[in-house]
Amino acid sequence: MKDPRIQKLAANLVGYSVDVQPGENVLVEMIGSERDLINAIIEEVGKKGGNVFVQLTDKTVQRAMLKNATEEMMKTWAEIDLNRMKQMDCYIGIRAGENVNDLSDVPEEKMKMYNSLYSHPVHSEQRVKHTKWVVLRYPNASMAQLANTSTEAFEDFYFDVCNLDYAKMDKAQDSLANLMNRTDKVRITGPGTDLSFSIKDIGAVKCSGQKNIPDGEVYSAPVRDSVNGTISYNAATLYNGVTFENIKFTFKDGKIVEATSNDTERLNEILNSDDGARHIGEFAIGFNPHILHPMKDILFDEKIAGSLHFTPGQAYEETDNGNRSSIHWDLVLIQRPDYGGGEIYFDDVLIRKDGIFVIPELECLNPDQLK
Repeated sequence: MKDPRIQKLAANLVGYSVDVQPGENVLVEMIGSERDLINAIIEEVGKKGGNVFVQLTDKTVQRAMLKNATEEMMKTWAEIDLNRMKQMDCYIGIRAGENVNDLSDVPEEKMKMYNSLYSHPVHSEQRVKHTKWVVLRYPNASMAQLANTSTEAFEDFYFDVCNLDYAKMDKAQDSLANLMNRTDKVRITGPGTDLSFSIKDIGAVKCSGQKNIPDGEVYSAPVRDSVNGTISYNAATLYNGVTFENIKFTFKDGKIVEATSNDTERLNEILNSDDGARHIGEFAIGFNPHILHPMKDILFDEKIAGSLHFTPGQAYEETDNGNRSSIHWDLVLIQRPDYGGGEIYFDDVLIRKDGIFVIPELECLNPDQLK
């Protein structure tokens, strides 16, 4: 018997998130062993008159490929997949791997090569900029373990989050996007954090289920050289299969001049990937009412109610501050009282305190209004 929650999710992905039109080509990429959602998506694309193509990826196989990759092989791999991506109108990416650490022992130089020669041209430059795309996780025992819940409880949480009324959220986001468009100076304060920067004339973009499931953020970017001060992130994060905790950055005129964490050496290796990796490409405020605690899965963690993320690396085209990098690493700071609290000021006006919006025009984004 089909789970109606899966069919509803598939219908939302195809009809709302990427809005498939007759004759459009849709690439569905599954990383993992799940099949029910893929089959449901194929059915929904068919109903819309689209053409569906499927890529099945196994992380253990990918790990073996990366460990043995040469530069020539990586360039050829990218050329093949880039050609395919150029023929796609839509992309639905589903991540359901059994072990989030599968790539943790791939040598750093191989991962840098993969990020710069494959991921950057195929995904950052082509898929992100030239297709209607959405990326999501899929619930399994591994994700439940990260969230410290039973598999059944995690599935219930997952479908609550992913089948949220995103059209309602989209309307509620207008007020924050409009305010960010009018804002010059941003200041963020909290334990170990006092950071200031400008977002003047950068713009703001609503995220309400069209690009990510789950969703719930509005993003912009700092003027590239305007960032000064210190930020202490309090959500653990995975990067290329390695867990980082207690990341702290100090900025001077837009550049990360000091970076520490539980693995300071490896952190700085990543930040030394290129010049843009030490500058910020995104600033975003998260407010999904169902997501409260980090689980080392950025698609969930960056949407946590009462959070923000401040991202080293590549800027998005829609809020382009000119920063270019082979990385885009969303790092999360949660400002609810149970995580130490904190404040966000726009042009010296307090707009959010301890994770709750405190000015009338933004109260529609507080958890009790979005559920």
